[in-house]
Amino acid sequence: MHLTRMVRGLAVGTAVTTVALAAAPAAASANTGAKPLGTRSLAAVLTRDTGGFDRNGADYDILTKAVLTVLQAKPQSPVKVLTDGTVALTAFLPNDRAFERLAQDVGGGRTLPTEQQAFTAVAGLGIDTVEQVLLYHVVPGATIDARAARKADGAALTTALGPAITVDVRYGWCIQLVDADRSDRDPVVVRTDINRGNRQIAHGVDRVLRPVDLP
Repeated sequence: MHLTRMVRGLAVGTAVTTVALAAAPAAASANTGAKPLGTRSLAAVLTRDTGGFDRNGADYDILTKAVLTVLQAKPQSPVKVLTDGTVALTAFLPNDRAFERLAQDVGGGRTLPTEQQAFTAVAGLGIDTVEQVLLYHVVPGATIDARAARKADGAALTTALGPAITVDVRYGWCIQLVDADRSDRDPVVVRTDINRGNRQIAHGVDRVLRPVDLP
């Protein structure tokens, strides 16, 4: 993986992202439930786990640390939408193993790094790049639960970064997401309906979505 190319490829104006988020309808929803949706934010869900880095590749310690690091450096970052539960959105959350795989690709190592090592590698991309990678995992304006996603094969979802990702439903139940990188395996949803019943919903994925095509 060419790290420099990834950073250059993510030189997208923050103003464009801000406009995209502002234009998103606040209450649009594809949620199939009949009850009014709650306003618990995804940030509140992520920060409930206070254990920090561990050996559990299925949780979201690295993602949580990345979100908090961006918001600490840039309090007005569009990433802060994850803290506002009144704003409807769908997020695809890379688990710790996903970030470890990304760090392994970046470093060219033969073994997976620890969570701390993976976070250090990701943070080394720079705050702006981390911010934009995070925004590529957020679809503002709609609460899309797993049931709706499985009926959306071929749909293009416009992300908070600007470029779209495509839903690829296989076998009627497996949800895969097609990103901009054509030379690497596309992420698969491995956990669904995180924060179900609220305007902000998420699905866990096993790879980090890549907003640029890397060799």
